[in-house]
Amino acid sequence: MIPAAGPSPRSFDQVFAEGRLSLGVVLPVRRQPDAPIDFREQIALARRAEELGFAAIWVRDVPLNGPWYPEIIGHLDPWVALGAVSAVTRSIALGTAATVLPLRHPWHLAKAAASVQALSGQRLLLGLGSGDRPEEFAAFGLRSEDRRTLFREKWEKLQGALLHPQSLPGLPDSFELRPTDFVPPPLIVIGSAGQSLEWIARHAAGWATYHREPEQQRDRHHLWRRAVDGAAPGQFRSFSVALHLSIERGSGAATAIPLGYRTGETGLVSILAEQRDLGVHHLMLNLESSTLEPDESLELVAAAAARATGTSS
Repeated sequence: MIPAAGPSPRSFDQVFAEGRLSLGVVLPVRRQPDAPIDFREQIALARRAEELGFAAIWVRDVPLNGPWYPEIIGHLDPWVALGAVSAVTRSIALGTAATVLPLRHPWHLAKAAASVQALSGQRLLLGLGSGDRPEEFAAFGLRSEDRRTLFREKWEKLQGALLHPQSLPGLPDSFELRPTDFVPPPLIVIGSAGQSLEWIARHAAGWATYHREPEQQRDRHHLWRRAVDGAAPGQFRSFSVALHLSIERGSGAATAIPLGYRTGETGLVSILAEQRDLGVHHLMLNLESSTLEPDESLELVAAAAARATGTSS
């Protein structure tokens, strides 16, 4: 077992801190759920998010589309997308939420992560999930029933390669991962990945879960804190939440939608303050609006964050 050890890179510290809520943007930022996506515009929106003080940009990993996957848009390859975002930004953290670890070879992932670290100035947050679409596993010649075991096995190889690029686990000494002058990115579990909270707290720098109603989320946070205290006593482990926001013009209150809220500005301020009080360190925001342009949605959220926390995003 390789522990989640070593000093925190700058990307981790700027996004996650005890008692502080930061905000990240999940690309794409949408006008409507099924509206066509201009991916070049999305790269410009990432730059705008940095200007507005958002802490992180997150991209998803959807290798294949089909009737089993409800969204009709085709997500960019996460590593190509992060390379493009890296080229137009300077300080915002760059995250995957989540790379589907069982469907990828750990050496390929390690190479991609090292490359983004070298290009971006060590800004990567490597979010990893197990995937949950049986059809996609079958297309890659795998069984979805094996995803929990695959996740653990590939995690150990990936983490070993990132921590010790000149001595890859299970390979002869003649193999190395280059470039070698990169800071190992923090590994964050997205969803449960079929693992216990104790396993996640022991092996990962943090955990990201999905939006729940406040009382359920508070209980979830307590379970996480208990797992951290038991598996990694005295160590900080981040707690993040993926939240969907359908933003409307005006000062309307928040109403519940699947995995999030439909809200105007007043409701948004309350949502952000509530999430901070629930112990959330970071919100991964999936933004859409039928009345606002994507850059207007970003500006409204940044303004609400300033009101909710007394700081920028």
